[in-house]
Amino acid sequence: MPPFKCPGKNCSTKTTCKEFTFHTGYEVLVQRLLEGKKMCKDVEDLLKQRAQAEERYGKELVQIARKAGGQTEINTLKEAFEMLKQQIESVGNSHIQLAVMLKEELKGIEEFRERQKEQRKKYESAMERMQKSKLSHYKKTMESKRSYEQKCREADEAEQSFERTSAAGNPKQTEKSQNKAKQCRDAANEAENVYKQNIEQLDKVRTEWEQEHIKTCEVFQLQECDRITILRNSLWVHCNQLSLQCVKDDEMYEEVRVSLENCVVESDIDYFIKTKMTGTQPPERTEGVYASIFVSEQAEITSSQDYRVLYDYTAQNVDELDISEGDTVVVIAENEDGWWTAERNGQRGFVPGSYLEKL
Repeated sequence: MPPFKCPGKNCSTKTTCKEFTFHTGYEVLVQRLLEGKKMCKDVEDLLKQRAQAEERYGKELVQIARKAGGQTEINTLKEAFEMLKQQIESVGNSHIQLAVMLKEELKGIEEFRERQKEQRKKYESAMERMQKSKLSHYKKTMESKRSYEQKCREADEAEQSFERTSAAGNPKQTEKSQNKAKQCRDAANEAENVYKQNIEQLDKVRTEWEQEHIKTCEVFQLQECDRITILRNSLWVHCNQLSLQCVKDDEMYEEVRVSLENCVVESDIDYFIKTKMTGTQPPERTEGVYASIFVSEQAEITSSQDYRVLYDYTAQNVDELDISEGDTVVVIAENEDGWWTAERNGQRGFVPGSYLEKL
């Protein structure tokens, strides 16, 4: 009796049935998804680091703008300088806001990646179960095949033995050989039935596996489409945000440039001369010395008031006073030129008024 053949290709007792082995294409798809997951993580890292850099940069700009001094006698230049400080602070705040937007975009990508991860695990688990079931039925089928082929060989040998015994003319041995041949043939038929059943069951499992594989591939393809679309849009939005930030920065600095265009050197010098002039005639001499100089009304004498020092200042002239951040000084007079008369530890001198804060 010829052995019953498995419907698979290249099937034998010594080779692996390739039709029922794990499809290597599935492994390639899984690897593709893992690479996509890594790319999502790379984009997240980029946005995270960029957001941190933008936040640090913005905070530093705000701090620089708030700590900058710069009280000056010159009118229009002073206005331009003050505007520059304001715009630097505004630029810093806009970069901090950009960092917030980047963090929001980062959060969306993280949530998307986690959703895809959970969905992928679900289908990978189902495929793993189907694969284990398929391999288990395949091994069982191969075992029944080997058993069936062995039973067939035993039946053939028993029939040949029966024919030889019949030719010898020994009735007792002939009957015995005939019974053995019948038993071997029955065993072979039974092994054939088991083998057929296992093949049918294996074919059913293979069909289920193929259907699950098709469904999984469709889901994986949809995941890839979603991932590429999400990351593409995210990077596009990121570039738009950076371009918009550059435009905002330039608009803010343009206001400073416009203010500087209004700064005329001659006009500012004339303004200084008019506001600070002491007259064209020298003071009268009395008994070999000059008479007391008229005190300008610009120096406003105020009652003593405690002030806290905001920034360090090192005296540049002998009539100035050294102060340090955190010191408490007593302001004697607040002059309109921005230099106030202050006293600390019994020493008196001029200090920048913008460096003080009333307690």
